[in-house]
Amino acid sequence: MNLEKMLKALGEPMRFQIYNNILERKHCVRSLSKKLGISEPAISQHLKVMREADLIYGEKYGYHTHYLPKQDAVDFLMESFLKMQRQSLSLDRNAAICHCEFRKEGQQ
Repeated sequence: MNLEKMLKALGEPMRFQIYNNILERKHCVRSLSKKLGISEPAISQHLKVMREADLIYGEKYGYHTHYLPKQDAVDFLMESFLKMQRQSLSLDRNAAICHCEFRKEGQQ
């Protein structure tokens, strides 16, 4: 999974809004279009970006495709953010100490 690609896809506000709606329940292009007030082609383009980022998948129901979040993508995002949280919590925040690798030994 590509975290950068996922975050880039979700970084666009309308895609983030679409994704949040898909997390609530499966949607087709038409229902997302009506709910969010943008055209069906625009929704389709946003969904394409999210499919390419491996965030969602579609299930065919007759003529319609209903979109759902990929659970492994949700899990991957969660694990990535938990890892960032652990790193941030373990960071030495002592302002008096510089950990810059370019600073000579003994310099502050």
